[in-house]
Amino acid sequence: MMPKQTTDVDRLVGLRITALRKARGLSQTALGTAVGVTFQQVQKYEKGQNRVGAGRLREIARLLEVPVSAFFDEDNTAGGQEQAEVFGFLRAHGAVDLLRAFASIEDDQLRREVLAIVRSAARLDRKKDVPLDA
Repeated sequence: MMPKQTTDVDRLVGLRITALRKARGLSQTALGTAVGVTFQQVQKYEKGQNRVGAGRLREIARLLEVPVSAFFDEDNTAGGQEQAEVFGFLRAHGAVDLLRAFASIEDDQLRREVLAIVRSAARLDRKKDVPLDA
């Protein structure tokens, strides 16, 4: 009998565990302790090297305050595609920190101004990659 191989679904689940864990401000050690595994095991789950059992995934979902379905990409509706896009954004270095800081701004006008600054910075970043003779 051949050993079980991890799949793209295992890697997707791992990426989502990472994004949701970071969004909650939890370390791999804290998550591992809460579900009864080592931080090394959490690393393996997050990299998709080891499969997460159903019971453990349910416990991780409970700790991260999401439904188990949040770890899967089964939804082909616009909402499901939007969710996949959000998880993609959350993987960017610093994205969770930026989102957490943005959410802590209580003044609506200031929040709009910060968003305008970030959008301007993104436009400037895109323009620097465009050749001058284009």
